[in-house]
Amino acid sequence: MEAVKLVSSDPSERRDTYRVAYIIHFLLGAGNLLPWNALITAVDYFAYLYPTNHIEKVFSVAYMTSSVVVLLVMMSWGGWSKTTLRLRMNLGFSMFVMSLMIAPVIDWASSSTKLKERPSGAYGLTVAAVVICGLADGLVGGSLIGSAGKLPKQYMQAVFAGTASSGIIISMLRIITKASLPQTPKGLKISAHLYFMVATLFLLCCIVFSNLQHKLPVMQQYHQSLPQESTLCSGTKFWAVAGKIKRPAFGIFIIYIVTLSIFPGFIAEDLESKILKDWYPILLITVYNLADLIGKSLTAFYVPQSITRAIWAATARLLFYPLFIVCLHGPKWMKTEVPMVVLTFMLGFTNGYLTSVLMILAPKSVPFTESELSAIVMTVFLGFGLVGGSVLGWFWIL
Repeated sequence: MEAVKLVSSDPSERRDTYRVAYIIHFLLGAGNLLPWNALITAVDYFAYLYPTNHIEKVFSVAYMTSSVVVLLVMMSWGGWSKTTLRLRMNLGFSMFVMSLMIAPVIDWASSSTKLKERPSGAYGLTVAAVVICGLADGLVGGSLIGSAGKLPKQYMQAVFAGTASSGIIISMLRIITKASLPQTPKGLKISAHLYFMVATLFLLCCIVFSNLQHKLPVMQQYHQSLPQESTLCSGTKFWAVAGKIKRPAFGIFIIYIVTLSIFPGFIAEDLESKILKDWYPILLITVYNLADLIGKSLTAFYVPQSITRAIWAATARLLFYPLFIVCLHGPKWMKTEVPMVVLTFMLGFTNGYLTSVLMILAPKSVPFTESELSAIVMTVFLGFGLVGGSVLGWFWIL
């Protein structure tokens, strides 16, 4: 197999005292996906409010599409080259906070006026909040991953391990609220508001972290040794770099096509359990998030040095389609809980590990001056996979 050639020349690794920079990258990664996890975890509440709208699938398409739009704008509009990483991060996290407050404000407005029905336009405003959340995701994710691409590999690993941890945080909250609160409209509302409040408080902390990050001596040393010109300014250069890493870009695209076409829509909407009842999708989503975190954390200990093997492994994930179809339409024993838990664990683990491997290796396979742009290219193709997978997720209901 072909081994990747690490032609980039990272600045010599400097001491990260008490691993503060690593922890901040981990927390910023968690903050980047916490709003999305809060939205899909509160989906039972939104499904109660809007029962005919296939909320999981609508949210997925709206969020992922708007995220990719921002990434494409970052690539094609030269004005982005005049903005700093600090400004983009602060703007993105502020948009996250604003978007997560829209649904609770609608609820509080309805309660204060004692309306028996949702105000007209409430569904449109909710979807608009998801779109704003997606725009913020593209802004924060593209900036954070692009910055980490220029740093030693442990910081990219920290970002992606952080994104996985956000799912665990919200899943634990959901289990606690479901076990302690009545499954009534009021109980669903309280739990949904709790997700949003926890996410909002964490995001406010992320604003502090993103500003603190630039003051750390280790980060100042890294950035002083890096070329000062921005890479976010040339569509032509973007596609030139994309050509150099087209194979790992294809790999990350396939990973998320498969994952998002199955999770969360298929797992949340299409499966039933007579034993676990409405706990079943909660259990499966928690299993997925835990497996994703394990996979992304594993790269802190072992990263294979062959991009080719990672791409073949990503392509092999297409086998999940026939396996999940058999679980849905096949023999009765395949429709039971154990096969679904095992399959969901494997879906999450391979997603987490292979994502982290490709995102670490791709920026190191190009000249160092192109490492930031290569990380953003990978993020764009990850976004294409998210959008494609979200759209394909609709075919499960056909």
